[in-house]
Amino acid sequence: MVKIINWKRSAFTAIAIIAAIFLFSTHAVSIQTPAAAQKAPDFILKDLNGQKFRLSDYRGKKPVMIIFSTTWCSSCKSEIPHFKSLYAAYANKDIEIVNVGVQESKAKMSRFAAHYNLPYRVLLDEAGIVSGVYEIRGVPSLVLVDKKGFIVCYQCRQIEETLNAILK
Repeated sequence: MVKIINWKRSAFTAIAIIAAIFLFSTHAVSIQTPAAAQKAPDFILKDLNGQKFRLSDYRGKKPVMIIFSTTWCSSCKSEIPHFKSLYAAYANKDIEIVNVGVQESKAKMSRFAAHYNLPYRVLLDEAGIVSGVYEIRGVPSLVLVDKKGFIVCYQCRQIEETLNAILK
């Protein structure tokens, strides 16, 4: 009987330890983002018109909000009204808002941008290199880069509060 109780106690302890490790490691990942409070990696991507966008061109001038998305993602599509409202509210407040199409062709992103009437600049990350550098693991994802070129928000939840704070 003692051996059975000890076995059950050991099994319960092992499960509790594993659950705690999982819980705390998941929690840590959501708080400690790979790029938060770090200098934003510079990149150059072409937009749908073939014009180059270089992130560092905005350093010292204005913040940049980067939306990473795809054409097939249902959450990306459902978030478009929110992104458009952000654009309407903040575009005239000296912030650059861009959408990065992750591993999407120019043709697909052009149709997507036209269909949803995207008001912000759409960039092409056809090979997924920039999204890889920014460690994007799901879409849509938002990254907010301040005027100094530092990431102030990664996977932003309360983006309006953060935007208001950095635009003061």
